[in-house]
Amino acid sequence: MSKFGKSGKKETPGITSGSLSDIVFMLLFFFMVTTQMRDTENKVMVKLPEASEVVKLDRKDLASYINIGPPTRMLQAQYGTDARIQLNDSFKTVDDIRDFIAAERDAMSEGDRAFMTTVIKGDSEVRMGIITDVKQELRRCSALKIMYQARRAEE
Repeated sequence: MSKFGKSGKKETPGITSGSLSDIVFMLLFFFMVTTQMRDTENKVMVKLPEASEVVKLDRKDLASYINIGPPTRMLQAQYGTDARIQLNDSFKTVDDIRDFIAAERDAMSEGDRAFMTTVIKGDSEVRMGIITDVKQELRRCSALKIMYQARRAEE
């Protein structure tokens, strides 16, 4: 008879789940940090012109985007191929820019309103008259901090 022999059947120990919650929260935190949520759906095609000088935005949450370009292929049957102005998720006219800027300012805190930046993303083939009309309307509603989004020359 063996001194170390097994007597009877023993159950295998269960899997410990003590660190399982730590792993789940670590994965959740990782995906929350690395995932970018798209605020608006692009309804216009924008092929950005090349830029010679690029400035990075300090805080993207203080930027309001105005997209200008022809509608996407799916929307061309409904809206045509002429350049359109997209504010948030809908097509608007130049006259609607004042209400858009007012709504964006109201959504910000009082201290951040002075740092609000309006970013114009215009297609390289868009007529300059539309861009000028948008800029004039932005001046009328005192949105004087304007940036133009373009792609870098080395891309």
